[in-house]
Amino acid sequence: MAPPCFEDSKQIQTLNALTCSYNDQIRPLLDAVDRLRQLKVMQEGIELPTIVVVGDQSSGKSSVLESLAGISLPRGQGICTRVPLIMRLQDDPSLPSPILHLEYKGKHVPTSESSITSAIESATAEIAGSGKGISDTPLTLVVRKKGVPDLTMVDLPGITRVPVHGQPENIYEQIAAIIMQYIKPAESIILNVLSASVDFPTCESIRMSQQVDGKGERTLAVVTKADKSPEGLLEKVTADDVNIGLGYVCVRNRIGSETYEEARAAEANLFESHHLLSKIDKSIVGIPVLANKLMRIQSQSIAKCLPDIVKKINEKLNRNVSELETMPQNLVTVGDAMRAFMQIISKTKEMLRKLLIRGEFDDFPDDKEMHGTARMAEMLNAYAAALPDNIPTKEAAFLLEEIEVLEENRGIWLPNFLPRTAFLILLQKRVKEVSSIPQDFVEKVWIYLEDIVVAVLDEASENYPPLQACSRRAALNLIEKMRGRSIRNVKEIIEMEMVTDFTLSPDYMKKWVELMEQQERFMEVVHNNFTPTKVILKAVGEVDVSHLRGRRDVVVEQAFDIRMRQISYWKSVVLRLVDVLALNIAYAVKKLVENELETEIMNDVVGGRSMNCIEKMLEESPAISGKRERLRKSIQLLRESKEVVAKIIDRIAVKAAD
Repeated sequence: MAPPCFEDSKQIQTLNALTCSYNDQIRPLLDAVDRLRQLKVMQEGIELPTIVVVGDQSSGKSSVLESLAGISLPRGQGICTRVPLIMRLQDDPSLPSPILHLEYKGKHVPTSESSITSAIESATAEIAGSGKGISDTPLTLVVRKKGVPDLTMVDLPGITRVPVHGQPENIYEQIAAIIMQYIKPAESIILNVLSASVDFPTCESIRMSQQVDGKGERTLAVVTKADKSPEGLLEKVTADDVNIGLGYVCVRNRIGSETYEEARAAEANLFESHHLLSKIDKSIVGIPVLANKLMRIQSQSIAKCLPDIVKKINEKLNRNVSELETMPQNLVTVGDAMRAFMQIISKTKEMLRKLLIRGEFDDFPDDKEMHGTARMAEMLNAYAAALPDNIPTKEAAFLLEEIEVLEENRGIWLPNFLPRTAFLILLQKRVKEVSSIPQDFVEKVWIYLEDIVVAVLDEASENYPPLQACSRRAALNLIEKMRGRSIRNVKEIIEMEMVTDFTLSPDYMKKWVELMEQQERFMEVVHNNFTPTKVILKAVGEVDVSHLRGRRDVVVEQAFDIRMRQISYWKSVVLRLVDVLALNIAYAVKKLVENELETEIMNDVVGGRSMNCIEKMLEESPAISGKRERLRKSIQLLRESKEVVAKIIDRIAVKAAD
């Protein structure tokens, strides 16, 4: 019962060569799609072309489907369809009597025309319970019968807003969710069943279909009960106020005990002789017209979607195969585990080299916290900025601190010699005031390095949780030791700066000479009691000298000299505190990555402390084994689906060659 090529009432459509030139291929196409549906390829995110039947409660959905299939379906008050009912109609002229069966929950249940209603009700109760609730688990009805249209349709629960006794309060939301699940995919054809007695724009099913198909390009409307409400029906279907892009088909429902043949004869007579209904174009009335139109739309949709289905199956299959291949191998022996362990260590070292030494971050392009060299450079710059450019002082008055130290370092010697002890005392005090800054910097760096190392280790060993725990513990122990070592180094650097004053930098003498050129002018202000007491000095700013007037010149001059030496020398101190720590951290990172991390983990895991970690690697985690099994099943399903599609494409190609 293949659909012929024909001229549509609204426009001339040149049908796809596949559906028009090779009509004898339509049935195999439908069988192929049905087979894909049986394989549950849609669970892999691959949508199939599907005719989805929706309608408000009591719109006449069941009557339309009964007329198409030529069998009786459950009827009654309330929601009769409580689960998605997939109806596969297959025309088989060779059958002396129909063959029907149900498929659900892995079962294959044969039935007959006389008992189909009770069989569907029984299966529905098993799926959705014996009450009036609904379920999104589908039930499939296969009908092989002479004269039925070759169609596969999904009948969904009728839309109702008011729950009846025994139904959940959110019955509307549940039904709406199921309907949207089926009509949302662009591959779905929406068969919207409307009663002639209602105003189409007020129908809930129209509102839902417009949400996903605003222009109506994949919506076909079936208007039922034409004989009950013929007035204005012609105007309704010709005005098309609700954007039904695939057009309307008006039908008459089967009444009472009419046979399906009697119902079709009565329908034909109604649209031929009724004074109002006879005015409706014959190309949009009657169940036979609906059947042919649905088959044509279905075949076109399959032909259009088939290349995309093939593409999606191949893409998903390739992704799954690739993912399965990249999964960790199933470890069988301790030797296998040791090889995997060494690969993890090697991978960890290489990733850390890239992040912490070479400054490469292609493994973590979007996670800036993992860009190690850049983040450590930021911390070093922040540390350098935190060290004061000028010597830190908390003096009450300019040079007072220096004078007090000089007074306490007096001795029986010539007064014009600058006591070096005084300079060192002041230097030690200044260095001690900033000693917490380098220590804080080192702490911050090692906290960051700990995060990086643990993150990289966790990623490299994510498939082996026991090893992950052991290696993380070893890494944390090592980093704690290296952190302590760095803190001790910082303290030594601070102590070295406090032991003596030394630099070969020519900048020190140059700066000191430049600053000392101000001494004569400074002393003139100190001597002259009749001039302003404030003076501006380079590298110091404005200072008040009133407290210095009356003091011995030699002491003031020495105090000035010491302050200028401190200012000049402080640049060297800060530079060393930055440079030496930078080199220290860089050296520690290199040792960590190249030697110590591997040694520590090897000693912990292989050296006996955690040898059971290697043995536990043989026990694959439930998450990994579950993922492996899911991928294998998915690959098998997709390969079967690919074979199904390949066979039909080969058949089409052979037919085309003939």
